[in-house]
Amino acid sequence: MKCTKRAYPSTKDFQQFCPAVAYTAPAMKLSRLLCLLLMSAFCSAAMLAQNSFTLGNATAAPGQKATGILEVPAGVDAATSIPVVVVRGAKPGPVLALVSGAHGTEYASIIALEKVIQVLDPAQISGTVIIVPLLNIASFEQKVPHVNPVDGKSMNRFYPGKQDGTQTERASYVITKQVVERCDYLVDYHGGDLDENLRPYAYWPKSGDARHDAITRDMVLAFGLDHVIIWSDRPKDPAASRYLDNTANTRGKPAIAVEAGYSGTVQPDDVALLTNGTLSLMRYLKMLPGAPTVVEHPVWLGKVDTVSSEQPGIFYPVVQRGTYVEAGMKIGYVTDYFGKTIYEARAPAAGVVLYICGVPSMKKGDTVANIGEITTNP
Repeated sequence: MKCTKRAYPSTKDFQQFCPAVAYTAPAMKLSRLLCLLLMSAFCSAAMLAQNSFTLGNATAAPGQKATGILEVPAGVDAATSIPVVVVRGAKPGPVLALVSGAHGTEYASIIALEKVIQVLDPAQISGTVIIVPLLNIASFEQKVPHVNPVDGKSMNRFYPGKQDGTQTERASYVITKQVVERCDYLVDYHGGDLDENLRPYAYWPKSGDARHDAITRDMVLAFGLDHVIIWSDRPKDPAASRYLDNTANTRGKPAIAVEAGYSGTVQPDDVALLTNGTLSLMRYLKMLPGAPTVVEHPVWLGKVDTVSSEQPGIFYPVVQRGTYVEAGMKIGYVTDYFGKTIYEARAPAAGVVLYICGVPSMKKGDTVANIGEITTNP
């Protein structure tokens, strides 16, 4: 039976919905009342199901929050299960996806989304929030930085993924299909892996599409991190998008990436930056009441220089994250295992230290630091 706007059901409706009721004249009045109540309940349930949002085995109706699992089937290696949360707002609005834990030891970003899960009230939200708080379970559990230990691949380098690939590729495929393609906006959270002494910053993925770029620019400023990397050389081909935020952007879904946290630590200030930034962004998207807290004077970084070690050994930094440096300035050095200096790392250009290696271990070719070059023309 279809749920219509007719205020009072007909006898034909009763006979279809309540065939066991005897439709004699003495019983009709009571029958009509009983069936009206049953039909009302049936229609309410049907409309609730129609307006619900399901991700994996998590289903949330309007005004509800649900948790569940997104399954990645076994293939050439083991299956994995990705925790997911659906927060279905009481009012209509866009779908915002929040994803962290592609690198499972970037703890501050993971904990930040755990906080977001707790503070979001569906009754206050317009739209739907998809939250993937921990993508790389194996990295998190085994404390392995940068990669998925199951296949040795970074879980933010193989998008849009492959159904018949290794676990990282299959997980990337599932996220592309179930999260990216079903959202309207996306934020990818990172921040300071075990060996990265990092200052907070965000990426503005400048694509060349003026309308799209205006939205992502507003998103990154509404999020509130005051140092912003202009990332204009991301892949343009949706079939070779590589990064999660780029996968969304190449599919017409405005997306940004944000970073806070350092050297595997969970500092309250870093967690607060990411948590409060998320809520501010939701206000910009009209998903929460109130006005966003927008960065008024961002530091735009037009280029990022990577300094790599020329020698293996023990690394000693001489600057901290966030330090402003001049070209040629010494930023650290490497000794052999007897304490003799065998390599001095210097800044290739003037800029700000976005992160510097936070541990003594150093192999030849490892990243010593990333230096962001400041631009006044974003």
